[in-house]
This record gives sequence, structure tokens and C-alpha cells, in this order.
Amino acid sequence: MSKTRSVFECQACGFSSSKWLGRCPDCGEWNSFVEEKVTATPAAAAGKSGPRQGVLGLETGGRPHLFDEVDGAEADRIPSGIGEFDRVLGGGIVPGSMVLIGGEPGIGKSTLLLQVAHLLARMGGPVLYASGEESERQIKLRGERLGVRGGALYLMGETALERIVEQVDAIRPAALVIDSVQTIYSTRLSSAPGSISQVREVATQLLFLAKGRGLTTFLIGHVTKEGNLAGPKSLEHIVDTVLYFEGERQQHHRIVRAVKNRFGAISELGVFEMTGSGLAPVPNASALFLGERLEGAPGSSVTATLEGTRPMLVEVQALVSPTSFGTPRRMTIGLDANRTALLLAVLEKRVGLQLLGEDVYASVVGGLDVPEPAVDLGVAVAVASSFRNRPVPARTVVFGEVGLGGEIRAAGQAALRVREAAQMGFTRCVLPERNLPANGATREAGIELCGVRTLEQALEAAFGEG
Repeated sequence: MSKTRSVFECQACGFSSSKWLGRCPDCGEWNSFVEEKVTATPAAAAGKSGPRQGVLGLETGGRPHLFDEVDGAEADRIPSGIGEFDRVLGGGIVPGSMVLIGGEPGIGKSTLLLQVAHLLARMGGPVLYASGEESERQIKLRGERLGVRGGALYLMGETALERIVEQVDAIRPAALVIDSVQTIYSTRLSSAPGSISQVREVATQLLFLAKGRGLTTFLIGHVTKEGNLAGPKSLEHIVDTVLYFEGERQQHHRIVRAVKNRFGAISELGVFEMTGSGLAPVPNASALFLGERLEGAPGSSVTATLEGTRPMLVEVQALVSPTSFGTPRRMTIGLDANRTALLLAVLEKRVGLQLLGEDVYASVVGGLDVPEPAVDLGVAVAVASSFRNRPVPARTVVFGEVGLGGEIRAAGQAALRVREAAQMGFTRCVLPERNLPANGATREAGIELCGVRTLEQALEAAFGEG
């Protein structure tokens, strides 16, 4: 005879407690405990865990294999038909992989996956799109707006996992899209959809489905107000790839960033533009972010950043103005606030810029988040330009990490950054001295290279004084 008991589980991290707690002792989240019912069978209560009835398995034969006997041949990747999406995935879709896509509501997750599902249905076999948030009619209306026509794309408005699995058995699709994983529930559990137990159970069963049958599965996940994927952290550990949508809904471009990828490089980035007919890939991201740059304006600099294997040129803007309060303000958008504060201290101590009584605002144009240390020099040059009210020459690009001693440290993949700057028409590049070519050349790909060792030398070179 099975027994039912109540436990309280944190909806942020999955921590379980026999009583309600106001604050989770594991992750520190407040008011995150929800009561859930747990049914224990007599075998489980006695420590005799037998096979779970009706649960999918990986179908590996139940025995270990020698390392040399395992087939290590890499499966051919399937192109999705969208180049930027393939770039983020590491070169295409791996058959049998499980991809989780998260982002704020309305940013374009469902739109992108509907486009991908349509293209896959036309090129690689039937695709099942199961939605727990929209009816089939609503998906159809959005698909007509996106120009979805033809192909073996099946739509299903369903929230029960078992009924979705039944249709997978009947249709035998090449890919499965779940929109979203927080709305799907398993009838095996009595807890509500979206609870920690349901999310964990649904994700685990979909993992067995994907790996056991070689079914490529895409999951759409909700995010919390902090921007993290809702549900337990184990949800990200289960899947093969985790993608995040970035960008403001008021802007036209969207950024898809890979934060985990078992089949490719992490921190890879794809850029899309939201149009009336869906998300269109942007092959030249540098041109997009520099398209509205005002040349000759003080407080602006162009820096070269690297996202995964992709170099991009972005504009860093800074505004330095006298403060009317006792404590000056420091605000950043798209940059690490603590690192920017360190750069301001270095500028004051090593270069002599008196920023103690100045408000400083710094941002990356276009809503892009740039956590890379190689943009330090771009931030420092923009701040110095605004403070001195002197513009940086329009065809100059800078990059390099700034140390607390005022030294300019080398950046990775400098040749890719220089090549991108040359392709965008820049004629001068200020970079760390250690990133100069080994042959000592001061010109490469038609762009003048100016190597610097200290921040003071970098500022002189950026303003054309060196």
C-alpha cells in the first residue's frame, strides 16, 4: 500500500524540507517553498527500489561497454536552415540532442523555434510542435505571419506529457518542440504544472525520450525576474545545450547566446533582427552595432570583442559630468559595474584624471552585454574622451585588458579582432604590445598597428598623439 506525505520544496533550487520555511537555507531565496505531495511505495519505503512502471529508458542494454568498443564517430550535424542558429549550436543540430532556450516573455523564443521547426519539417522529416501555452489555431495564425507553408509540421496543443509521448510514437518525428517545459505535467505526479517536481520529472522523461530514440528535442523555458531559467538548476544540467535570448523588446535585434554546449564552444553568439516576417539572421553584427554611430563625438570609442569564435566591433559610450551631490554616481549598461569602477580608479591614480567629483555613465550601444576584459581599454578611452571633451579619431579601434598597475595586458585571438576592424574600414588599431605580430610588423591587412604597454601610452595613441 502506497503512502502519501507532504514535503515543502524550494521552487528555485529544489531543496526539500518537512516543514515550511520562509527562507531557503540552500539558495537563500525568500518565500519559495511550496507544499507538494509525495507518494512512496512500500518497496521504496523499505529501500528496495525496483523498476518504475511506465518510465522511458535509454535502451542501452543495461550493461557497461569497454571504452574501445564504443562507437566514437561523430554524428553528422543537421543544418536548421538558419545560419546564425547553427552557429550558436556549434555548426548545426546534433541528432538526439536536447536544447533548452530561455528568455523573457515576448522576446521571440516561440517565433524562432517555429521557424526552425518549419525548416526542419521541409528538409529532415516530420516535426511535432507541442504547445501548452497556445492553441493550434494561435500557432497557425503566427505561422501564417511568418510565412510557414508546406512540410510535415504537426501542431499539438497539449499539456500532458503522456499524451505527447503517444503522438511521438504515432508520428515518429525527427524533432520535437516543447513550448514550454513549465506548462507540461506528468500524470504520475499530483503536483501542479510548473512545480519543481513536475519540471524535474518532465525534463527527465524527455531526456530519456531524446537519448533513447535519437529524437532531437527543443525545450522553451521561462525565466525568473533575475533572468535565470525558472525551475531547479538540475534542468540546465540535464540538457545538452542551454541558449539564452538577450536584448530589449523595444529594439529590433535579438541576441542568442550559448552558455552551455556539449557539442560546441560556449559563449557563442547569434544575432537576429526582429522583422514583420519573423527573426532574420544578421551575418554582419559589427555593421549592425556601428550603424548609427556619430563620428567625431566626445565620449565614444570603438572596441573589438570576441564572442565564442566570432569577433565583433561595438561602440562604448561614456558621459562624464560634474556632480551636484556629495557622492558621484557610477552607472553602467552592458558592462560589469565593479570592473568599470576599477578602471575609473586606475584612470585617476595612474593617468591623473580627476574623476572623484564627476558622475560617470558608461554603456555598450545596442543593448549588448560585454563581460570580456579585452573591452577595458575601450571603456577607459571613452571615459577619457568625455572627460577631456576630445573625440577619438573616427577610424581608430582599441582593445586590451587594463591591469591595476596601469599596464595593458594581451587579449586572446588578436588577429581575428584586427581582421574584423580592417574589414569594417578602420585604419588604426591600438592594442597591447604583446599582441603585435611576431615579425614586428606595424601594419596588417591594411590597418596600422600601434602596440602599447601602459594606459598612459594607450590614451596618447588613441587620440593620435603617439
